[in-house]
Amino acid sequence: MILVSKYMVPKGFIGLTLFPFVFLKHAQLKLNRVLINHERIHLRQQLELLILPFFIWYSLEFLMRYSHYKNWHQAYRNISFEREAYQHEQDLDYLKKRSFWNFLKYLCQP
Repeated sequence: MILVSKYMVPKGFIGLTLFPFVFLKHAQLKLNRVLINHERIHLRQQLELLILPFFIWYSLEFLMRYSHYKNWHQAYRNISFEREAYQHEQDLDYLKKRSFWNFLKYLCQP
């Protein structure tokens, strides 16, 4: 379910996924198919990890990446979940062919 709320989306972002919701900062973003696909990839990831473990893993991986890169944005972009979503966001059929726990392929990439 897609909801619009500028208060739920952190500053510097335009979308946020908290299963089963996708929050967008502005209503016109509903038309952005690439963004919606990116967020749907996150929905699948969250569902595969049974939601709460996803957020624990996401947070721990962010902290590890941040300690490595010493840069907030670089740490965020290198989280395995984000790597997968950004790499495949333009492939609107990606979720039809995506294998289970595919984000693991992005865990150890440099």
